[in-house]
Amino acid sequence: MSVQEESMRNENVPEKSITECEVMVMKCIWFRESACTASGILVDLEERYQKCWKPQTISTFLRRLVDKGYLSMERSGRTFLYTPLVSELDYGREQIEKCAEFWSANDADLFLAARNRQRPITTEEAARIRALLDSIGK
Repeated sequence: MSVQEESMRNENVPEKSITECEVMVMKCIWFRESACTASGILVDLEERYQKCWKPQTISTFLRRLVDKGYLSMERSGRTFLYTPLVSELDYGREQIEKCAEFWSANDADLFLAARNRQRPITTEEAARIRALLDSIGK
């Protein structure tokens, strides 16, 4: 990682990357907006992503997320409560920055063109982008 890339890195997001399955687990935790149990996450994964994983599988993902610094774990009676240490917004921003850097070589027009091709940018979004560009140019 270059010095410039390191200085741009979001310090709230751990350096260790997480897998797609771990992201689904995190999305369920972020959705709840409060500490949750493995059994609650199991229900959410089935409802939101149609994943019928075994409890041991969820426990493995949760342990890895704790080890990587994305979650904290606290005992509550006979169960554990999991709380995010990284916000969904911080994680999302980090992923978007990595994607833009890798796929569009940080070329803003390529990134916006790809975004617009996926779903056209609304008038409101365009106005916010214009305002951002105007503020950068000053």
